[in-house]
Amino acid sequence: MRTAIHLFILILHMVAAPTWAAAMCNGQDLIAALPDDERARIEVKADARPFARGNLWHATRDGQSIAIVGTYHLPDPRHEALLSRVRPLLDQSRLLLVEAGPDEEARLKAEFASRPDFMFATAGPTLAEQLSEADWQLIAAEMRLRGIPTVIASRLRPWYVAMMLGIPPCAIETARRGEKGLDHRLIALAQARALPIRALEPHDTLFRIFGDLPREGELDMMRAALAMADSPEDMTVTLANAYFAGRSQLLWEFSLDRALAEPGVDQTELRRQFSLMEDALMIRRNRAWLPVLLEAAQDGPVLAAFGALHLPGTDGILALLEAEGFTLTPLP
Repeated sequence: MRTAIHLFILILHMVAAPTWAAAMCNGQDLIAALPDDERARIEVKADARPFARGNLWHATRDGQSIAIVGTYHLPDPRHEALLSRVRPLLDQSRLLLVEAGPDEEARLKAEFASRPDFMFATAGPTLAEQLSEADWQLIAAEMRLRGIPTVIASRLRPWYVAMMLGIPPCAIETARRGEKGLDHRLIALAQARALPIRALEPHDTLFRIFGDLPREGELDMMRAALAMADSPEDMTVTLANAYFAGRSQLLWEFSLDRALAEPGVDQTELRRQFSLMEDALMIRRNRAWLPVLLEAAQDGPVLAAFGALHLPGTDGILALLEAEGFTLTPLP
């Protein structure tokens, strides 16, 4: 269960475009550290998914053209090499499609200011009142390490605390320096070219997803994230390395496999949780994005950039486009 929840937190860095940031931290690549036979078994499972490898794709149909970039939302020096491959695609495009553009981020910030209930529990018991004293003191200490005072942390929504626990303290300084992930760097390049930018979804999509979580589910997520708070560097390094190898699906399979191996786990319930997570964060959003992509392609060429885990699978964006008659070609 702890691994499943921690994956939920980390996957946001590949399927959502948050306004926070993280960075390269010192940690161990957990997939690379696996015994060869175990790693090979997980690789076979990942590769069984359609379009399991690659971050850059070209979709074409009857003269329509969509260049597709699977992104990693956190800063990393390896983005520079990828950007050198993407800049020519941007130069050829009439539109950049992203999960959240500048207008959506502005709307989100405005809602943060006008609707504190987005991130804060404005009524009812505080976290300190809902948790054991030991758990609360641990959470308060972890939040202070991330620059959040205890009095503020006590009123944060549990899902937000869980996500903050998934960001290593070593990454906070990078956020403060203003370093950007691939999505924001592409947006800056588009703005410099006066290229129109359009969002794939409304600005509050993820918050509506979180708003559907039951209160106890939020608290469970937070407790599980706290139990993993001593190793976020390892999971962050594992996530980044899988992405830059063009194998984001491998992280999903690794995390599911690891979670199923935990002692005493209810495997049926765990698989149900993973399916719900995949449906809420990826499948439903992919299907909602498809009409936006199809409409934009009529006036293309288009460059579409979104989290890399939206690419693979039978319900991934690439398979959905293929079902609409597009030819998919991996780009070097």
